[in-house]
Amino acid sequence: MNLQTFFSDCPSVALAFSGGTDSSYLLYAGLYYGAKVKAYYVKSAFQPGFELEDARKFVAELNAEMTVLQKDLLVATEVTANTSDRCYHCKKTIFQAIQKQAAADGFTVLVDGTNASDDSGDRPGMKALAELSVRSPLRECGITKDEIRRLSEEAGLFTWNKPAYACLATRIPAGRPITKELLNKAESTENILFSMGFTDFRVRILNDSAKLQVPLEQMRAVLDNRERILQAFKPYFDAVLLDLTDR
Repeated sequence: MNLQTFFSDCPSVALAFSGGTDSSYLLYAGLYYGAKVKAYYVKSAFQPGFELEDARKFVAELNAEMTVLQKDLLVATEVTANTSDRCYHCKKTIFQAIQKQAAADGFTVLVDGTNASDDSGDRPGMKALAELSVRSPLRECGITKDEIRRLSEEAGLFTWNKPAYACLATRIPAGRPITKELLNKAESTENILFSMGFTDFRVRILNDSAKLQVPLEQMRAVLDNRERILQAFKPYFDAVLLDLTDR
């Protein structure tokens, strides 16, 4: 099966939309093949502000429809407890919210951007997708991440080379309760690094310290900007550590 066949069989779908490379290409492909596709973006404290900005920019360029749903995940104790299956509970809560609104809007098929490169054995969130009967056209059609980037570039989509960006909750070690304060620390300090020109990095929270994970080619830049980073991070963390492993 290919995407053209998928959207021929499912000509009206609701799309769980993050604004990332995968769901952006899926939105483009659905519209390209003549399907009625409506994007649903769930805004919570777990997503940085720039993700919603990118999502709005992308749907505007395609002249597509998008509904933004507000969801307070911090009231879901099974999520904030941050156990090993947090992603499952988080994903289920988000997709149930989308499914409810999509059904009210007349959609019976909900799809997401999971692709053929995603390892189901390492993604507890996929269990939630299966339980809610969410379809993953990119995965079903055997389309890998590299192919999505290539096809997106050919289509002129600005998301083609957008770095993967996991939710802010992943910055907090498993077992440590997730709080608004910790999420804000992660988002604020990552915004600082973005403003300095760094890309595809993470700020991990270890007790009262920040551990920076950057690509190998950016490590020298971290050292060159050491004093600036220390001063900028000072209001948020007692210490700043650099992971010497290539991210």
